[in-house]
Amino acid sequence: MRLAFLLIFILMMCNIQLAHGQYDSTYYVSYEDQITGRFYFSKKYTSLKFRDRDEGYNLTYRPNTTLNMGVGATYQWATLNLAYGFGFLNPERGKGKTKYLDLQFHTYTRKIIIDMFGQFYEGFFLTPKSTNNTNNEYYLRPDLNVNQIGASVQYILNHKKFSYRASFLQSEWQKKSAGTFIFGAEVYGGRVKADSTIIPTIVNSEEADRDIELLRFFEFGPNAGYAYTWVVKEHFFLTGSASISLDYGESTISDKNGNRTEKGISPNTFLRFFGGYNSRRWAISLIYVTNGVSLATGDVDRQIILNTGNFRINYVYRFVPSKKGKKRLQVIDQVSTG
Repeated sequence: MRLAFLLIFILMMCNIQLAHGQYDSTYYVSYEDQITGRFYFSKKYTSLKFRDRDEGYNLTYRPNTTLNMGVGATYQWATLNLAYGFGFLNPERGKGKTKYLDLQFHTYTRKIIIDMFGQFYEGFFLTPKSTNNTNNEYYLRPDLNVNQIGASVQYILNHKKFSYRASFLQSEWQKKSAGTFIFGAEVYGGRVKADSTIIPTIVNSEEADRDIELLRFFEFGPNAGYAYTWVVKEHFFLTGSASISLDYGESTISDKNGNRTEKGISPNTFLRFFGGYNSRRWAISLIYVTNGVSLATGDVDRQIILNTGNFRINYVYRFVPSKKGKKRLQVIDQVSTG
């Protein structure tokens, strides 16, 4: 049933028309007939937070992900980015090693936002560092695995005056301030697994004695929010976007006493922040996207949250492709951004 729902959801997204749509050129202009090339730095992550007000602990497992340097391009509705985490950008800081595959696709058409996630992480360190009170080193969990697959689709109500592509991809240029309501639906599923108790003894001995080693979750529901771009002198811009969802969720917790399933409403958040300078030929921008997925725990004082994020710095330059190159680019019909 769950798998069928996920497949139907994905098929629905694949059948959405990435329609160009009419827009008000006094508010923003499009450069879809040009190649938007970019040089960028980016850092992705998926962290795991546990908070229990009754037991008095608040801890976060973070991965040791790399800062990546890369290049990319956008033409019409297709985007390709390639990046690598070079050693000189990532010195060793005692945070252990993380093996991961982080697939984040944030697709912005004129009317629709499509976000898809595939996180597969192994190896985390515990923050704050003071949690490990035996020394001044990070508490490492190379055995901790976090996997999550999910998707979100949202409709941009005021798409004729507001452009996400101007803020995220810089393939358009927002010249006047504008805002829009957004609404849609989402679905997430995954698991958290470790070779020993996920809540360590150094944090809470009573919770550690429960020996929780496995969490499974699945949730879906509607979301809604608002986005606004503030433009100064046509070129400088700040964009903020926030949406909240009320998902129905089920979580199965496995400990030494067996399996226990919790059901309930999970309030999730999706925040996006953009800022920079845009013009007819070039642009520079800062981008931060973060998504918080709350797991059903059956207790308002107990929270388990998966936070997925992407921070990026872009330098963008646009140019007109040659006729031969333009024909080759037109065969690309799928949009994805890394």
